[in-house]
Amino acid sequence: MPAANPVLDVTLFLLFLLILTGAAVLAGRYLAAVFSGSIIRAPFSRIEHALFRLVGTSPEKEESWQGYARDLLLFNALGFLVLFFILILQGILPLNPGQIPGFSPFDALNIAVSFMTNTNWQLYSGEASASYFTQVLGFTVQNFLSAATGLCVAIAVMRGLTRKMTDRIGNFWVDMIRAVLYVLLPLACIAAFVLLSQGVIQNFDPSLTTAGYGGTGSQTIAMGPVASQEAIKELGTNGGGFFNANSAHPYENPTSFSNLFEIFLILLIPAALPFTFGILSGQKRQGWALYATMMMLFVASLGILYAAELSGNPALGLQYVPGVSMEGKEVRFGLSGTVLFSTSTTAAACGAVDAMHDSLTPLGGLVPMFLILLGEVVFGGVGSGFATMIAFVIVAVFIAGLMIGRTPEYLARKVEIFEMKMALITILVPGILVLIFVGIAAVFEGGLLGIFNPGPHGLSEIVYAFASMANNNGSAFAGLNAALPFYSLAGTVVMVVGRYVPAIAMLALAGTMARKKTIPPGPGTLPTSSPSFVLWLIAIILIVGALTFFPLFAMGPIAEHFALAGGI
Repeated sequence: MPAANPVLDVTLFLLFLLILTGAAVLAGRYLAAVFSGSIIRAPFSRIEHALFRLVGTSPEKEESWQGYARDLLLFNALGFLVLFFILILQGILPLNPGQIPGFSPFDALNIAVSFMTNTNWQLYSGEASASYFTQVLGFTVQNFLSAATGLCVAIAVMRGLTRKMTDRIGNFWVDMIRAVLYVLLPLACIAAFVLLSQGVIQNFDPSLTTAGYGGTGSQTIAMGPVASQEAIKELGTNGGGFFNANSAHPYENPTSFSNLFEIFLILLIPAALPFTFGILSGQKRQGWALYATMMMLFVASLGILYAAELSGNPALGLQYVPGVSMEGKEVRFGLSGTVLFSTSTTAAACGAVDAMHDSLTPLGGLVPMFLILLGEVVFGGVGSGFATMIAFVIVAVFIAGLMIGRTPEYLARKVEIFEMKMALITILVPGILVLIFVGIAAVFEGGLLGIFNPGPHGLSEIVYAFASMANNNGSAFAGLNAALPFYSLAGTVVMVVGRYVPAIAMLALAGTMARKKTIPPGPGTLPTSSPSFVLWLIAIILIVGALTFFPLFAMGPIAEHFALAGGI
């Protein structure tokens, strides 16, 4: 097991974040070039134009926010239907050497919604329940499309904030094609080859049956096209694992390098989007301000989680057994690799895991729960995280404007009541969903039946589950039986509402901002790229998160921590 060395671990964290920042700046420039149409080159241009003709559109046919939202919902609904029928008909489709039967319509509904919404909440074991056909043409394809959907929303929001006197925010079909063709597909191909070099498998062989450990009995070793799915799973912040153990499985994540590389993939596009925004707005300092906000929250979360796991289990400390808490962690990654992965996957709304979050110490488990409940603004999912951060910026600007007695402005445009309503819908809807369904689950029998760990930890598991589904994350405190009808049906509703209501609200906000005329800055204009605004924005994010969910934190992980520390 790699020993926990705080000095070396902190050095690793700093080097990783420096590399990430440099790569994010370059990726941000590339994204800006792609979505402004300035980097379109053969042979992709011929493929692009062929796809434009197929869907009957062109870059010149831009849409209002209503049209953009309509096409987004239509495309996602079609993707849902295709995946739903693949899941049901799996037993008669090809590439099924294990003769795995199809899913029930009830389970297929939850799974298809999960992948459509970029949540990838899994109530099944991938290697045992999904055929290669389902994994490749169902899950992997949807991983590309759901990530591209989030990226489209982010780009449309950027256009809305940077245009003036127009009701057009782009063309959804053009953005979708370019997101897949120029961004996700090339990067995923490169990432898959890197993962292959580290030992991630890629084949269509049937499962192997070999002698068990020590020569007794037998064991089944699952095979499959893992590398191709693993690459987009991380790059698109999807998170659904080919195997039930997700990125803790050695065939998904074999080495310490592959672990760091997968973390890098998770954060790359979310970290790049602020820089894309800075370029498209013509004010690079705006992008740096948003990136600094995200990075400061990320570093603070990383430090708290590392300290909590380094100090160990409070109950074991009472028995004079000090040391790092390694329960539920892969020894080949050690403390630093686990903590960095856990922080990244919940900050970026990915949901992939290389350790059991349910086995984190109470205060350690509080960190990923808090990051999810913030509304995926600390980098966040591909596209959706940036859009939510802009909603917080609008709220911060509005409150600051009220405090100084001036009309709130952002990027030389007035922020009025409609924009404030849309921002609040984006921020509050996921939290409201969590509070409502946690309350129902904690009272009614259908929810209580899924709790294996009654008490504070059981409450934490319920909160984490609905937070994960409402915020497109997909990871879980796995001590909860989420396959029960109550959690399956409730989760389906939460995933749909938590994904599309905020997305439509942000498109509406973008549409109204694009129609406004710019206002010349005055002596009372709030500088939104200054260090003071970054601190103000962080305060707004933390206040909203703390005030909304502190009672749940107090009754869940905080109560569990004090119970363990007291020997209860």
